[in-house]
Amino acid sequence: MKDINIVLVEPEIPQNTGNIARTCAATGAALHLVKPMGFTPTDAKLKRAGLDYWDKLDITYYDSLAGFMAKHRKDALFFFSSKGTEPHTAPVYPKTVYLIFGKETTGLPAPLLAENADRCLRIPMRPGLRCLNLSNAAAVAVYEVLRQRNFDTLSRNPSDEKAPAGAASDDDLPCREEGGTV
Repeated sequence: MKDINIVLVEPEIPQNTGNIARTCAATGAALHLVKPMGFTPTDAKLKRAGLDYWDKLDITYYDSLAGFMAKHRKDALFFFSSKGTEPHTAPVYPKTVYLIFGKETTGLPAPLLAENADRCLRIPMRPGLRCLNLSNAAAVAVYEVLRQRNFDTLSRNPSDEKAPAGAASDDDLPCREEGGTV
């Protein structure tokens, strides 16, 4: 079992899930996908968004939200929603945590949020806006957990990292300098 777990309930857009898969690979988080999904695991858009990190992931599929909840009800579950009342920075996240996100169009089911109101979190934003993109919200959440842990499982020194043979280096990537363009 991984310490950090990202749970997507009925994700609809393969690119979002692929981006989140890439975030999981980069951070060491596990990815949990709750069906039904708006795509298949072999979807080309999903695979492309996740790049070549699929072999570095721990992915678990569930047939339903009820199935996920039955297995993890006693775990530390945190539900992310635009309807949450506490900011995502409020909790002190325990060692093993599940960060749960709903589908892009409707979010998490209202009854689930009502049953878990004390663990519903919101990522602060400007008034009048609905929500962040799902993959951005998941990244914000996982990095808050890692920040609280002083990024203890991540490399903070670029010289510690060794790129696979043939991989692009940072020098090969476009960058934006102040006042410049990519």
